[in-house]
Amino acid sequence: MLLTSGQISMTISSCVVFIFTSLLFLSGYVLQQQTVRSLQAAIHPPPPPPPPPPNVSATVSANAQARIFGQPPGSNGHAAYQRYLGGIGTSVDWKKAAYVQIVTKHMLVCNAIMVFAELARQKSPARRVLLYPKRWDIESAENIIADQRLERTMRLIKVGAVRHGVTLAPIDPMLDGTEGDLLFIRIVAERVITDRRADDAEETYPICGLLSLTSFDQLLFMRPSGLIIDSSSLDAIFALRTNSTFTSFAGLSRDLAPMTLIKPSNRSFVDAMSFLRSNPNSESTYIRNTTHFVPAPSTSVPLVSQTFSLASAHEYFDATKFVSQAGYVQLSDPDIPGPEYNVPRSVFLKARPEQSEARRAWEELYETYRMRRMDVCGLDLEPIPIVEEVGVEHVIL
Repeated sequence: MLLTSGQISMTISSCVVFIFTSLLFLSGYVLQQQTVRSLQAAIHPPPPPPPPPPNVSATVSANAQARIFGQPPGSNGHAAYQRYLGGIGTSVDWKKAAYVQIVTKHMLVCNAIMVFAELARQKSPARRVLLYPKRWDIESAENIIADQRLERTMRLIKVGAVRHGVTLAPIDPMLDGTEGDLLFIRIVAERVITDRRADDAEETYPICGLLSLTSFDQLLFMRPSGLIIDSSSLDAIFALRTNSTFTSFAGLSRDLAPMTLIKPSNRSFVDAMSFLRSNPNSESTYIRNTTHFVPAPSTSVPLVSQTFSLASAHEYFDATKFVSQAGYVQLSDPDIPGPEYNVPRSVFLKARPEQSEARRAWEELYETYRMRRMDVCGLDLEPIPIVEEVGVEHVIL
């Protein structure tokens, strides 16, 4: 039987409709399965890879050593500098190496958290320890003082512990004088236990107190306020084999070196506290007399630097290289109270270096600090401290 043209058209149309309906069904089924798998993955995500154990010794690369010594291992310059320092190892027990910050003022808490945040971002294997007054914990828990600064401080401290793996170490102060017990700190199971002292003495938190952290082989202390640019070169410092209690890097002033490597020991701690008990307010003298000062190597980019040193930058100074390869830069200039403050534009412009490339690096460092402060702490620059005139003296409140 012959089919009419109408029947043929109907058959073709039916086939076309069937084919497209089938394709539509199949595509919907595929999308449905993909959605189901995505939901299953979201509800039951695969387990993350296990983190490396914190006490694994890691090799310090030749490039990192070259950053300290100015020349790579095997060169004459490296050998000479190595003998000067007392030697360098090739591995570090990272469980016993830590970056440490001491904050006793609310204004400096954000800077410490910024330092730790950058170390965490660059995956530094060293531990991170923050020491701060124990009374902040007490006042915050008991609501003794309704202080917005305290609330902000405790928020930032918690951010450091939760997000950046910081070990929090609330400490009691040392007495300012010759009476009372001595400061003693020890970290036990990620907690800090401190001696208790009288409450009627002026609070002091000496850097020498870090010598009591004998659970660590080495501590790297950086003076505020500053920026970490390249943590890998700073990590290499922990490989230094030095017998000195304090080893300070760079700095035009021996009393204000921006970075100090500290070797804790019970004997050094007792000696330091005995000296401070007999010589109150003389910690800088003790540190200066017991510090091994390391001059900066002759490299194009220093391992540790300060912004005021850019005023003497040579004509071949490379701003791009400096702001990308320096290890730690302390932002310290005579006419600026600190990078945390929003100084008048006229003061900011007057404080800049004259050399064009040094000026560009200087401005970029201050802008980077401002941006990191906002990103890490959620804080803008602070108003400049109010200066009141008292007689002939000026007091910064």
